[in-house]
Amino acid sequence: MTIVTYGMMVHKSVAAARQLAKEGIEVEILDLRTIVPLDMASVLQSVRKTHRVLVVHEDHEFMGLGAEIASQISDTAFEYLDAPVRRVAGAFSPIPFADPLEQAVLPSEGGLTSAIRELLAY
Repeated sequence: MTIVTYGMMVHKSVAAARQLAKEGIEVEILDLRTIVPLDMASVLQSVRKTHRVLVVHEDHEFMGLGAEIASQISDTAFEYLDAPVRRVAGAFSPIPFADPLEQAVLPSEGGLTSAIRELLAY
């Protein structure tokens, strides 16, 4: 499966992928590096290869960049998907400054591994 992500979520995605690799689950991580311009050609190439995609970002799921990426994947690569495009993002609340609160709001490695397993089981 493919994880499309950027920024801090790359590190959490890599940690989740390493944990799942021990179980024989292969995850391709696509680090966008830039969001403007958005490299949709690379995203679509990976989706055609893996047939499942998880979009991970630390912003809100509602109206966040992940929604745009998921929409473009659904619009242009629907026939290659074996499961719905899934998003994992920050909670719909202000992002707090205090580290313990920030960790509670942002996606976690455990949340990513759960989302990957659910998407693979679809």
